[in-house]
Amino acid sequence: MLSLREYFESYQSDSRIEIVEWNLSEGIVSIHYRDLANSLSYCLETWPRSAWMTHVINDERQLGNGFSLYLVLYFPDQDFSLTLAAKGIIDEFPSLTPIYPALNWSEREAQDLFGLKAVGHPDPRPLVLHPGWPGDFHPLRKDFKGQSRASDFRLAPLELPESHGDGVFEIPVGPIHAGIIEPGHFRFYTIGEPVLHLEAQLFFTHKGIEKLLEGKSIEEGLPIVERICGVCTVSHALAYCEAVEKLAQLELGRGVLLWRTILAELERLYNHVGDIGNMCAGVGFALGNANGSQCKERLQRLNQEVFGHRFLRGTVVLGGVKTIPEPQKVQTLLHQVVELSRDFEAWIPLLLEHDGYRQRAVNTGVLKREYAQDLGVTGPTARATGIPNDWRELHAHLLYPELGVKSIVEQRGDVWSRLMVRVNETRESFRCLTTLLRKWIDSEGSRTTEYEFDLDHKVSQRTLNVKLRTWYPAWGCVESPRGTDVIWLMLDDEGKIYRCRIRSASYANWPAVPLTVPGNIVPDFPLINKSFELCYSCCDR
Repeated sequence: MLSLREYFESYQSDSRIEIVEWNLSEGIVSIHYRDLANSLSYCLETWPRSAWMTHVINDERQLGNGFSLYLVLYFPDQDFSLTLAAKGIIDEFPSLTPIYPALNWSEREAQDLFGLKAVGHPDPRPLVLHPGWPGDFHPLRKDFKGQSRASDFRLAPLELPESHGDGVFEIPVGPIHAGIIEPGHFRFYTIGEPVLHLEAQLFFTHKGIEKLLEGKSIEEGLPIVERICGVCTVSHALAYCEAVEKLAQLELGRGVLLWRTILAELERLYNHVGDIGNMCAGVGFALGNANGSQCKERLQRLNQEVFGHRFLRGTVVLGGVKTIPEPQKVQTLLHQVVELSRDFEAWIPLLLEHDGYRQRAVNTGVLKREYAQDLGVTGPTARATGIPNDWRELHAHLLYPELGVKSIVEQRGDVWSRLMVRVNETRESFRCLTTLLRKWIDSEGSRTTEYEFDLDHKVSQRTLNVKLRTWYPAWGCVESPRGTDVIWLMLDDEGKIYRCRIRSASYANWPAVPLTVPGNIVPDFPLINKSFELCYSCCDR
C-alpha cells in the first residue's frame, strides 16, 4: 500500500497534480477538479476512518483561477490533514457526493450561492436558496452587487416529495415553532403514529455571514465570527484565531493555552448540562429538566461573574485571551466548579435510574454507525455510535495532551447513548477544569514562570501583518459542545478576508437527523431532536 505522499508523488509527472506543501501534520495538493473523484476514492478506501473537515468553493476569477474547490480531509490514524485544491472550474464540477455522502449539503450550497453545477449529484434541489429566488441570484460570487436583488424574491412552495398510498399522511411542522427556537420545517410522512419518512428544510434565516466577512480586517472578523451562534461562541472564536495564527506562524505561550482550554471547557460544560435538561423536556420529565436548567444557569452566572459575559463573548482575542481573572476570582471559579460537580453527581442519578425515561430513550432514534461515517457526523452524535472522534484526543492542541482526554463512546447510537456520552463528558469537563485551575493557582503561589502570562499581550493586526501569509488556505478546528467547528480562511494581499468558510458541527450533523426518525412514533421526535441538540443559527450562518 502506498503512503499518502507516495500516492500523489507517483502522479507528479502528470502536470495536473502537484504537491504544493507537505510537512509532518499537513499537506496541500493541487489537483485538476476532474481527478478529485479518483483521489478521494483512494483515500476513503485506503484509510476508511478518514473524515472531511470542510469543503470550500472560492471565487478566484479575479486571480485567473476561475472558481476553486478546496476539500480538507483528516486522517486520524496519522494525525494528518490533506487539502485537495482544484482550480479552473468554470461553471460545473463532478459531484463527489456519490462517493462521500458527507459532501451532499456543501455541494448543493455551492450550486445555490455560486451558481456552479454539481454534475451527477443525486439530489440537486436548492438547499440554502428556497424556491422563489431568481435563477441568477448567487450571492457568494465576487461580482454580486449586494442586496439590490432581495426584492426579486417571490414566495413559492417548498420542493418536498409527495406521499402516495392508502393511509399515508403528511404532517407539516414549522417553520415557526413554539418557544424561542429559530425556524425549521419538518414534514413527517406517517401511517398512524409510526413515521415512514422525514424531510427537513432549514435555512429560513440564512444570515449571509460569509459574505459579510469579505473585505473585513482579521480584527473586524473576530467579533462577527464569535456571534455566529450562542452555543459555540468560544469554539468559533478559537477556530478563527487558530486559522489566523497559523497564517501568521504565531506561537502561543502556555498561559494563553491554559486559559483558552479553561474557556473551551466552561463552554462545553454549561451546554452539556443544558442539553441533558432539554432531553428531559422532550419527554415531559420536569424534574430532570429543572435540574439541568438550574445547573446551566449557575454556570452562566459564573461566566458573567468571572469573565464578564454569560456566553464568554469577547474572551478570546487574536494571539491570546482578553484577560485573566484576579486571584480571588480564580479561587471562586475553582470553588464553584467543585461544588457544581458534586451537585451534578447528586441529581444525575434521578435521571439515569428513572425507568420511565429509560423506556423512552433506549433504542429510540438510532443512528447506525455506517450512516454516521458516511455523513461525516461529528461530536457526541458520532461518539454515541462508537466512532472515537473527539478532536481533543485526535489532535494535540491547547493543553489537552497534558489532560489525557479520551473519546467517550457508546455503541448503540440511540437517544440513551447520546445522553450517556454527554453525562460522561460533563464529568470529564469538571475534571479538566479542576486540574487546570489548580495548576494556575499553584503556579501563582510558587511564583513559577511555567504559565507566565503577559497581560499586555494582545496582538494587533499591524503586528500580525508582518508575517501573514496571503492568498494561502489555512483552517482552524475546535471540538465544540456539538462536535468539530472548522473555519477555513484566505486573506488577500492587504491582509483582508478574501474568503471565510464556516463549517459548524451542527451543519455536519443536521443531515443525519431524518435518518433516525423512521420506525419511531411521531411523539418521539421531540426527544430524538433534542438528543442531537443541534443549532439552527450556525447552520443558517
